[in-house]
Amino acid sequence: DFPSGFKTRGEIIGTDSDSDIAVIKVDAPPEELFPLPLGDSDQLSVGQSVFAIGNPHGLYGTMTTGIISSLGRTMQSLREAPGGAFFTAGGIIQTDAAINPGNSGGPLLNLNGEVIGVNVAISSSSIAANGQPVNSGIGFTIPINIVKRVVPFLIADGSYDYPYIGIGSPQGGELNLFEQEALGISQSTGVYIINVSPDSPAARAGLQGGDEANSITYPAGGDIIIAIDDAEVRNLNDLISYIILHKSPGDTVLLTIIRDNQEIQ
Repeated sequence: DFPSGFKTRGEIIGTDSDSDIAVIKVDAPPEELFPLPLGDSDQLSVGQSVFAIGNPHGLYGTMTTGIISSLGRTMQSLREAPGGAFFTAGGIIQTDAAINPGNSGGPLLNLNGEVIGVNVAISSSSIAANGQPVNSGIGFTIPINIVKRVVPFLIADGSYDYPYIGIGSPQGGELNLFEQEALGISQSTGVYIINVSPDSPAARAGLQGGDEANSITYPAGGDIIIAIDDAEVRNLNDLISYIILHKSPGDTVLLTIIRDNQEIQ
């Protein structure tokens, strides 16, 4: 449906389950199309005012407003990883602009009317009578710079291949102080490796996960990734955002890790 009432069918050109983005081709006259300018999600700041547009609960063309609550969130991807787990999506924008079922796929805009992200999900602890999650003021948005990278491949090839390392880590990657002390490691920042996926890039590079037989809070003895190339890694989002935005499958990266309280590359 278009705002004028014009209706047409769409053809799915490509989909990406990591960013939850699809490219759809429609046969519509030019006067029905109003392209929105794209912003730069690398220039966003917490506290910045934003607007969301979508169809919450079927209410077509609803606009809500709020701020950017946080940057650099991670969330589980819809793509299954080898071994049955799921990949992690990074760089996610968190907003308190009201987002509900039906907002997914709608834009998040800055005050200049530029699209800075595509709304994708909400975090909710309440369920409505119809089984739908209820807005809790925590919405998640795929940053537009990831969309810019993915969409040309969806148009050309119908899919997009993400680079990956092949490690399991705690939620967010970073340990709290109690976990750090229990594991006997020198720092809590960085990405602590719980396990390494067989036949993955991480396994071929010699990264080490924890020993399941020596498990306290998490298996002890895992490597801690503290840098990738020249970029500091404080948490899982730093790592994932770097490889998603700057690397492609087959590229080589240099990881700085802490193993046995010694820094090595």
